[in-house]
Amino acid sequence: MRNTRRAGKGLLWLVAALILMSGVPALAVELPRNETLYVAGHLWGPPTNSNPLAPTVLWPVNNAVGASAGYVYEPLFLWNMLDGSYEPLLGRSMEWVDDQTLRVELQPGTRWQDGRPLTSRDVVFTFELARRYTLAYTSFWEYVEAVRAVDDRTVEVILDPAKPDRLGVQATFAVQNILPEHIWAPIADQGRQALLEHENLYPVGSGPYKIIDYTTDRVVLERYEDYWGKSLYGMPAPRYVVGVVFQSNDAANLALQQGVVDWAQTFVPRVWTLRNVGTWYDKEPYYVPGAIPIVIINVHRKGLDNPLVRKAIAYSIDYATIARVAMSSYSEPARSSLILPGGFEAEYFDEQAVEQYGWKYDPPKAVDILENQLGARKGSDGIYVLPDGTRLSFTVQTPYGWTDWMTALEIMAQSARAVGIELRTEFPQEPVVTSNLQYGNFDMGMRYGPEAQPISPRNRFQHAMDIRTVPPIGQQAIWQNWGRFEHPDVARLLDEAAAATSPEELKRIYGELDRIFMEYVPAIPLMYRPSQFYQFNDTYWKNWPTAANPVAPPDYSIRVLRALRPVR
Repeated sequence: MRNTRRAGKGLLWLVAALILMSGVPALAVELPRNETLYVAGHLWGPPTNSNPLAPTVLWPVNNAVGASAGYVYEPLFLWNMLDGSYEPLLGRSMEWVDDQTLRVELQPGTRWQDGRPLTSRDVVFTFELARRYTLAYTSFWEYVEAVRAVDDRTVEVILDPAKPDRLGVQATFAVQNILPEHIWAPIADQGRQALLEHENLYPVGSGPYKIIDYTTDRVVLERYEDYWGKSLYGMPAPRYVVGVVFQSNDAANLALQQGVVDWAQTFVPRVWTLRNVGTWYDKEPYYVPGAIPIVIINVHRKGLDNPLVRKAIAYSIDYATIARVAMSSYSEPARSSLILPGGFEAEYFDEQAVEQYGWKYDPPKAVDILENQLGARKGSDGIYVLPDGTRLSFTVQTPYGWTDWMTALEIMAQSARAVGIELRTEFPQEPVVTSNLQYGNFDMGMRYGPEAQPISPRNRFQHAMDIRTVPPIGQQAIWQNWGRFEHPDVARLLDEAAAATSPEELKRIYGELDRIFMEYVPAIPLMYRPSQFYQFNDTYWKNWPTAANPVAPPDYSIRVLRALRPVR
């Protein structure tokens, strides 16, 4: 897909032959370099839309834990992963006026890029869309009775008194972009499919950037000088921001090292060896941990529908080698829990329960399960066969070019093969993997679990095990539980967690959820990693946020762009 609409005056697109020869995608070299910020690691295939409601939301309108938050569209608030605070954006303040009612005041003067005022009606419309249709944030309504506009600048959210999920509502305010009712209401009237498929190539948002060019290998943003928040927040220094499509981490990392790219959300092996490249910390672990990539298991595939088979696979995996080789030791060996053992989730991590109910790398234990609990026997090719004739041979996939994950899956396949389970790795393009997972067309697939957020680890359990709002295999599941795992206690426990009022109560509930996870193995954690890899080249831009210069958290939100200054 290529759109021929051109950028502003004087922007001529040429090819940098030298760059092409190096394997780095061609960039538009005519943009003034000292005014342009090049970003990698957010686009892995030709961009197809800028629809924030699409099943796969693409840069620059995605907003998972600060990913491009506030560029084109804006949420009400920005969440700070370092201290857990909420920072104003469209919203000026939020306060609980009683036990069930959260009141949000909008900043004065908010308006859309087409000049129309942004009011509380737009906020209400955005959230009502997810009640009217099943969208990625429809689960918001599991805990909310109403969202209402008190006046043009004030919105109130009324919680379900049976499930008063305060943290969940606040967290949604930091990730859900607000949409203009006057543009999206006519599309919504055409139905859910129209909402999901709307290309929206040149969106009208409320942020300080507009999309001005859209090609198969890049998306170009230009600063919007009439931004409503100019006097309040200031304007970001880069006049242009270019999101570049790369086919692999290796190509993106080469561009970062050469200074072709300034900022990269990619896995960089041995990042400390790259010249002119910085990270949040200047020594191990270099990044702020915040996510658990997991292998999601399709529990409806023959063989994988048996939790003992899933557990045998889990025991066969060499987690320490994955951490050392695939993750350059940025990660500790993964444990069998959906709770991060470090950071603010550590208070919920139950070491004793993990030892009692979980798994670890233990090939003899995997063999014991296969032979003594399942009655499996090895065939002549060295692969186990279940008593019903099911040969333990499965595929496991992750996007091509995500080199750390590709390496992790190769290690997983080798260690499983050593036990007698065949795992065949597949590396399609990212959009293909996403579609396969969403429609249930897979055996196993590696994907992100939700990053650390105010509601973690509840969101991770919801993502892996909550069947509510998930359609059957063959229909598109937008966000959660792509393996279609079901357990009768999960929904109740998640609701109890939403209503919990003390850390002690949450620890009990998360403990029960984690035991279900470890008993039934709907997914397998493979490693720990930052919410987003955050590294930069300081050749053209300076004042990058770091632990020594904490002017913004290490994410990809508009806060970082506000902090940057040109080198010259």
